[in-house]
Amino acid sequence: MINIDVQELVRRYVAVWTEPDAGRRRKAIEELWAEDGEQLLEPPAEMQQTAVSLGFATAVLEARGHDALEFRVTRSYAEFIAPGEFTFQSRGSIGRLGNVVKFSWEMVPSGGGEPAGIGVDILILDEDGRIRTDYQFVEP
Repeated sequence: MINIDVQELVRRYVAVWTEPDAGRRRKAIEELWAEDGEQLLEPPAEMQQTAVSLGFATAVLEARGHDALEFRVTRSYAEFIAPGEFTFQSRGSIGRLGNVVKFSWEMVPSGGGEPAGIGVDILILDEDGRIRTDYQFVEP
């Protein structure tokens, strides 16, 4: 079994989404994800419906490799964090089975208050403890 502190892994994972410095954000991505690591995101219901209407059985959004992951994280940062309206934080307990880590997160107003969004991530780690695959589910 991989010898890592999953609490620290989740802390670093959540922190990358709120990191204002582009250089530190890129470095954190390289340290968290394997070189060919990926994030698979279940898209919002309206995107899924559009995909089905176009003849696709399902829709999945995918970012693979450090460059694509950096674009994804930077886009999320620019939309939700940079304007100062929201921040991300982990919520609840963290589960681990071998090389699989599961945790929940929430997007909360910077000034406090009820979450504006919540989700669950399931991370599949490689033998070095870096993320091979990140399955992200945003709760409705």
